[in-house]
Amino acid sequence: MLTINGGVLLAVVARLRLCHSTEARSRNDEKLTVIIVLALGVVIAPTPVGEGILNILGQLATGITDSTR
Repeated sequence: MLTINGGVLLAVVARLRLCHSTEARSRNDEKLTVIIVLALGVVIAPTPVGEGILNILGQLATGITDSTR
């Protein structure tokens, strides 16, 4: 039996859409790409990987804020 992780599937689809040629795209095509990337973020967010990414980004933001003072 083969199972597919929804997050991995969304990541693959998002990667394929973003790496597609940069020729003119319709607004609907751009909206679909944004929706797919947002859905990927929602799927990844509650996982340990998502929490780790959030932690790293938080530390990076704190470091940038502290360095500007």
